[in-house]
Amino acid sequence: MNGYHFYWSTVWQSFPLMLAGAWVTIQITFLAFIIGTVIAMPMAVARQKGEGWAYRVSTSWVELARNTPAVFQLFVFYFGLGAFHINIPSYAAVLISVSFNNAGYMTEIFRGGLSAIPRQQMSAARSLGMTSPQSFMHVIFPQMFKVIFLAYITQGIWGMLNSSLGMLVGLQDLTGATQYAQSVSFRTFEFFIVAAGMYYLIAKGLQFSALIAFRLMYRS
Repeated sequence: MNGYHFYWSTVWQSFPLMLAGAWVTIQITFLAFIIGTVIAMPMAVARQKGEGWAYRVSTSWVELARNTPAVFQLFVFYFGLGAFHINIPSYAAVLISVSFNNAGYMTEIFRGGLSAIPRQQMSAARSLGMTSPQSFMHVIFPQMFKVIFLAYITQGIWGMLNSSLGMLVGLQDLTGATQYAQSVSFRTFEFFIVAAGMYYLIAKGLQFSALIAFRLMYRS
């Protein structure tokens, strides 16, 4: 970049705006991670059983989430619902679309984890008087999360990166705030270098927090 002059002071002037956008990104990442997990757990069980209406619904969800672009999923919830006079804010549309995508991928991650748990574990739990839901919550799922931890956290980070698509529907997340700031100052390179660094720090923060939580849960 011979002859290019960096003007970092312009970035620092807009840094509070970028921090506010980063906070929106973190919110959506965390909420979509939790929502995706809650939806994916019963869908993984349904997929594991391989029959019934729940299996068909979960299979359809997984196929749509994994085989269509994330940006199309966002547009369906934001623009598509508008065709039926269902207008939702950009924040809600991004949250729903990222949660939808997370749930589809997490279902298959969880299903793989469930396949690694011996069937005798369920039989043992039931013999102790636990109901089927109790057996999953107290015996099967804790073992499953040990198996799928890395893939599970990776999907959470992927969801965080997908949230950047919110810029396309006017969301002032980190990408949206960065795009706005650079469009005013025309310092594209500086702004997006800093934004990339912030995304990197958010991803590493998620990894570190998840690792700490994992060690606290399984320290025994």
